[in-house]
Amino acid sequence: MPRPRRIKRIFFQPDVTYFKPIGIPLSHLRETVLSFDEIEAIRLIDSEGMGQTKASKKMKISQSTLSRLLKDGRRKIADAITKGYSIKIQGGNFKMVQPTERGQGLGRGMGRGRMGGFGTGPSGNCVCPKCEAEVSHQTGIPCYQQKCPKCGSPMTRE
Repeated sequence: MPRPRRIKRIFFQPDVTYFKPIGIPLSHLRETVLSFDEIEAIRLIDSEGMGQTKASKKMKISQSTLSRLLKDGRRKIADAITKGYSIKIQGGNFKMVQPTERGQGLGRGMGRGRMGGFGTGPSGNCVCPKCEAEVSHQTGIPCYQQKCPKCGSPMTRE
């Protein structure tokens, strides 16, 4: 029996989850799919300038797993750019962790995990993990930055 895969922690929810080359109809494009955990690894290393050891600890995975995520994600992005593919961000084995004022996004700020149903672009709803209240998602404002109108808790994406 194979060992179960570890759930990766991610701290970033992109508002846009689809990219395509301009001027080419969607029906003529091949699509490459990037997982949310690959995007998080690329963000931490390339955008935030974090070292692999620190980034792997933050995502609660081994350094070799982080290295594999980086390699796969960067290859997919390079293929999409050089071959003119569209990029779709979806799926992965992860748990969304909401940052809090305390620093590392630990403790009360933990979000509930998803296998890909959130971050679906500008539409959708933000949901309170405590009282289940729903509000419409506002483009450009991540759900975790919105407070629940009933109980004041940070919201998560539906």
